[in-house]
Amino acid sequence: MADTNPNTDLSQLAENEKVDLIISLGDFERSMLLSLAKTNIPKIGVYGNHDAGEYMNEIGMLNLHMHTWSYGNYTFGGFQGCVRYKENPQAIMYTQEEADRMFAVFPPVDIFISHCPPRGINDEEEIAHQGFDGLKSYIDRCHPKVLLHGHTYPTEENMVRDYNGTRIEYVFGYKIIEI
Repeated sequence: MADTNPNTDLSQLAENEKVDLIISLGDFERSMLLSLAKTNIPKIGVYGNHDAGEYMNEIGMLNLHMHTWSYGNYTFGGFQGCVRYKENPQAIMYTQEEADRMFAVFPPVDIFISHCPPRGINDEEEIAHQGFDGLKSYIDRCHPKVLLHGHTYPTEENMVRDYNGTRIEYVFGYKIIEI
């Protein structure tokens, strides 16, 4: 789930659909996710650039920003925020150079979750929706099996679904994905 109010009880949806893992890609108001606190399904996520960075602990969600986590046969890793496009100390944003340094030391994972996409993959040239150069370099270096992202608004006609052997999953609202 990412970027918009899913307008549904996410815990009920997850249990009805027999979801094994809930993943948040960020940009949610706290109230949109509170129902997730009542499910025992594991929850992981990253914050988006519009998040206050405060709701994950309350709903039992593991913050994967710059961390790895193993579940089943997969290792997950994550990165929060987007490219810095304005000065706002509360916004979760990074310059391309800051992100490059962080991605350069991030270990290989099977599934990478990110609020923002890699540069040139489902992004836009306008800086507010530009992807991270460092994330694209990370994919080239580490070849995760799957990358999930939100933040941008690609159309069906220009959506990238595979890059260099990595399956790309764009999420807006909520999406049930088979890994």
